[in-house]
Amino acid sequence: MSRPALLARDLVRTLGRRRVLDGVSLTAAPGRRIGLIGENGAGKSTLLRILAGVDAPDSGTVVRPAGLGYLHQEMPYEGGASITDVLDDALAESRAGLARLDLLSREIAAAPEGTPAHRGLLARYAQCLEEAEEHEVWDADRRAGLVLDGLGLGALSHERTLESLSGGQRGRLALAALLIRLPTALLLDEPTNHLDDEAAAFLERRLCEMPGAVVVAGHDRAFLDAVCTDLIDLDPAVRGPVHHGGGYTAYQDQRRAARESWQRRFEEEEKELADLRGAVEVTAHRVAPDRGPRDNEKMGYGHAGGRVQNQIARRVRNAARRLGELERQRVPAPPEPLRFRTPEPEPAESADPADDAPLLTLRDVRVPGRLTLERLDLHPGHRLLVTGPNGAGKSTLLAILAGGLVAPTGRVCRREGLRAGLLAQDTVFEHPRRTVAQTYALGLGEERAERVPLAGLGLFAARDLDSRVDELSAGQRRRLALALLVADPPELLLLDEPTNHLSPRLADELEEALGTGPGTVVVASHDRWLRSRWPGTELRLEAPAGERT
Repeated sequence: MSRPALLARDLVRTLGRRRVLDGVSLTAAPGRRIGLIGENGAGKSTLLRILAGVDAPDSGTVVRPAGLGYLHQEMPYEGGASITDVLDDALAESRAGLARLDLLSREIAAAPEGTPAHRGLLARYAQCLEEAEEHEVWDADRRAGLVLDGLGLGALSHERTLESLSGGQRGRLALAALLIRLPTALLLDEPTNHLDDEAAAFLERRLCEMPGAVVVAGHDRAFLDAVCTDLIDLDPAVRGPVHHGGGYTAYQDQRRAARESWQRRFEEEEKELADLRGAVEVTAHRVAPDRGPRDNEKMGYGHAGGRVQNQIARRVRNAARRLGELERQRVPAPPEPLRFRTPEPEPAESADPADDAPLLTLRDVRVPGRLTLERLDLHPGHRLLVTGPNGAGKSTLLAILAGGLVAPTGRVCRREGLRAGLLAQDTVFEHPRRTVAQTYALGLGEERAERVPLAGLGLFAARDLDSRVDELSAGQRRRLALALLVADPPELLLLDEPTNHLSPRLADELEEALGTGPGTVVVASHDRWLRSRWPGTELRLEAPAGERT
């Protein structure tokens, strides 16, 4: 049985006063796995909701296959429901298919052969058999066990209620129920949230084996690279959303080539503009209309001189016309990638031997139930990646390095005058009623904020600069905190899960900036893409006994 495609045409959706989707079209054929990427607010979740039929577009059409599956952000079950209830619901269609086949088998055996009733039952049985094979109904219970184990839920008692589970466990159970059901097509919104490396790899394998279409919105670059056959960038562009063939690595290559082409075109136009301005402003004055004839020109000066002046005038007019066209339609300069804006260098001084000494040393540091660390030395220019499971103490370590937390046991020695900056996972600003622009200017100082405009960092859209901080999402508040660190980087830069809430493009730019940025950098991250490409050293922490989740 061939599976139908998921089709969307010219979707428009306006939320409040902002047009989130503007003429988006999409074709998800069976076997294609399409990733939706873009900044927060670009419309990824809105598009998925419309494709699923949960939300309606203002205009445009969607043709969706029957049996479409959609990963909801919230579990569609009451808190008192058990894991068994969720599994029974996920397996209900497969069990019903087996029951239909069993019933039809008995009816066929009882019907006289060769009669119209017998032939009709055989046709119905063939159709049900095809549907049963498509949904792998005989393998459903085994599939359920494999999926639960693969997503780290196999050890949970099936009598546990949903309200007794953690948020991460409930999210994984919702995903498991969807995979067990084996829908004809699948829509997923940030499916790797709450998944460890092993569970994410399991999900990647399952999705690559699915015969139907898959559309997924996500920030997980490793997942997008492993799963997707196509990517659609929903960030605003002149011709609408941009389609990229291939996974995330291919997307990076295409985006890099497009930016290089953009830069070349910009530079070529800037050179042409300079040449045209020279032709208009200089050429006309180089050959003055009242220049007298030279001795060897006197016989034909009147005729030749007029012709020369006409030619010059025509060239000037043509140059002026082209100059006007270019100035009206000139290609803008490509946006600057995110980078750390180092202060102006101070006058060179003789080298200080102390510059090679550690910025920070930790010895036998212990925070009961949260962190145990025997030794850590951080030197100038050090690049350190801190990894480990939830509960291993990554955020605790960064708080100690920043000076915001004092360990009850152990010794921390800090270079005098060391300036540290921490991007925490939970960002709180002292004056939340100020605007984004005001918070940025006051945090940096007016002079520094003017030299490094917030709008030029690529972390905020111009429309959000006048928004109050208490109106921002959690992700936007983290971007504002990151902007303050990018614009005036400290000697010791501490980043806790820095790629959370960043689009894949900005996450790429941040990683590149960290590689060449100033000072010492310590990053704590679960991001598989970042970890696989980290150029510095790694410190892996283990969760204290009894604290692993």
